[in-house]
Amino acid sequence: MATYNHFYELPVYRVCRAFRKKISSIAKKFFPKSEEFHLKSQVLDSSRSITANIAEGFGRFHHQENIQFCRNSRGSLDETLDHIITAYDDKYITKEILTEVNKDYKDCLKELNSYIKYLKTAKNKSRNN
Repeated sequence: MATYNHFYELPVYRVCRAFRKKISSIAKKFFPKSEEFHLKSQVLDSSRSITANIAEGFGRFHHQENIQFCRNSRGSLDETLDHIITAYDDKYITKEILTEVNKDYKDCLKELNSYIKYLKTAKNKSRNN
């Protein structure tokens, strides 16, 4: 893996940022006013937590802490998908939107899992040196 100086250069951050922006757009466009302080607020918070945890973990400079923040990010990713499923169940979004979000979710999950795997390998290498 290449060396990155800033969290926003990480491929995992870039993919998750695009996901966050898409979720924000969907929530703002399709969720009703009655959900302003409920589902809309929750989905925006959880999607923002995905990238915030990647950034915070990157700033810790210790592999194990970074891994833990990436696990938190993965939890927020799952929470966001659950909120989108709820939006579908409540008929705020279409099946097509849900399918598209699910595809993007899987891309984010793949990137997060790859990054966590990389961090675990790097942690083990630094422990052995």
